[in-house]
Amino acid sequence: MRPIFLERALALLICLSATPVNSAPQSKFLLSSPDSQLAAKVPEIYTANAFGCTRGNASPPLQWIGAPAGTKNFVVTLFDSDDHNTPSGWWHWVEYDLPATTNKLPKGAGVEHSSVLPAGTKQGRTDLGNDAYHGPGPEKGDPPHRYTFTMYALNVEKLDVPPSSSGAMVVETLKEHVVGKAVFIAHYALRSWRGFGTAEGRSADDLSKRPS
Repeated sequence: MRPIFLERALALLICLSATPVNSAPQSKFLLSSPDSQLAAKVPEIYTANAFGCTRGNASPPLQWIGAPAGTKNFVVTLFDSDDHNTPSGWWHWVEYDLPATTNKLPKGAGVEHSSVLPAGTKQGRTDLGNDAYHGPGPEKGDPPHRYTFTMYALNVEKLDVPPSSSGAMVVETLKEHVVGKAVFIAHYALRSWRGFGTAEGRSADDLSKRPS
């Protein structure tokens, strides 16, 4: 007869081998801005200097955390799905081939021929026709538009698109390489719209109830 302590040791070993090992929780991929005002309403420093608007037209600062394992490249876009001058919305900003070591973009990084973008980063063509950020400039009388900043994490170091590619081409090409996606939405309307006064201080639920 085997000693009882050997039986107990064997039972403990079986129990331990059957217990699942919990892996460390993955951090969530999040995109935000250090400018807290952007969460309520796009400040005028970031709005358009075009179409009769004479604002700052600086790209806002962005930061992100929790990029998935295997990320080799980032793409950031700014898109207005509420623009009704085109059937497909409006591309305001397209940055691609950001190195995987990047975790932020400073204010004003989206100017044409930018000197503060990480080495190797390229800018795509916006619907204004240039390779640079251009800020929100909705028509007077429009309800607040939703300006969607999207950060894509890709598993390739370079995106296979020609120079000055459009936002639509960049996003279509990256689809098969996406390992993570983070979204940040800001809102903006010109002051003459009276539905809510402005987008400032309004929740996403309020904004979803605006007239079509």
